[in-house]
Amino acid sequence: MRRIIGVVLLAAGTFLIVLAPLVRFQIGGSLIAAPAAQYGISKLEAQGAQYFYPKALKVLTGDLGITVTTKGDVSQAQGDRVVWDEFTAVYDVANGNPDVSYGERRSAFNKYTGVGINCCAVNVDTKPSKLEGQIYKFPFDVEKKTYPVFNSVAGAAYDAKFVGEEDVNGLRAYKFEQDIPATKTETRTVPASVMGVTDTTGDVQADRFYDGKNTFWIEPVTGSPVKQEQRRHDVLTTQDGAHSITAFSATAKMTAQTVNGLVDDAIESRGQITMLKVTIPLVLLLLGLALLIGGAVMLRGTRRT
Repeated sequence: MRRIIGVVLLAAGTFLIVLAPLVRFQIGGSLIAAPAAQYGISKLEAQGAQYFYPKALKVLTGDLGITVTTKGDVSQAQGDRVVWDEFTAVYDVANGNPDVSYGERRSAFNKYTGVGINCCAVNVDTKPSKLEGQIYKFPFDVEKKTYPVFNSVAGAAYDAKFVGEEDVNGLRAYKFEQDIPATKTETRTVPASVMGVTDTTGDVQADRFYDGKNTFWIEPVTGSPVKQEQRRHDVLTTQDGAHSITAFSATAKMTAQTVNGLVDDAIESRGQITMLKVTIPLVLLLLGLALLIGGAVMLRGTRRT
């Protein structure tokens, strides 16, 4: 009987020791991913912003509220891919304008690495878009290096450079900065008087140029954003370059409530990752070694008998 018990203990110990790295590198990695059924609301504020308001045909100054709603399209999630739809509403709290701007975005990306995937009718404001770089999140186990991050306004990915570490609500985060050069985003018709053109009547063609700077604070284990700041500057310029007005100028920062929620989510996700990648494999390894030792002791006792 002692021999049978010893053999069983050796077999169980060997199994647990083999299982430990399997959980650490394969099973754990497959369970840690961006969710297909995502649903979240983020809010940002921009104090003292300037924007061209078509209804008033002039540039206004106000305090903006920005609400970003993100929802996963579960029907399009497949394999390593998830698809998220986003709707952004910008409103002016100071002047009581509820419709400063609206925006839509549909993105597909790898749920493990966060890299964009071109499929599933991805678009920005219903216009087909070619995704590249990081979308929504950074990869797990973020490194202190440069990552290309997709910018939906410019429609391309630009480098986000690692610039240091900072605490966000007591949580250690990697800080990345991304600069977007002046990029033409559209051509539109604008009244000549609005653009300051005095030698003609009616409308003129104006090009819209956007440049900006985005700052991301990323929890390095999960790759999740815990804070974000966006500086955006848009101008409308007549095609001869002689006249221009501000189309949009603001620095938007996440509200304290949104940052608190993101930090809490990152802490919870980091705990799950630590459990899957460290705690459970370590417990399996130690238990396996204990069973091996126990089995060896039982078999040695059997041989002596």
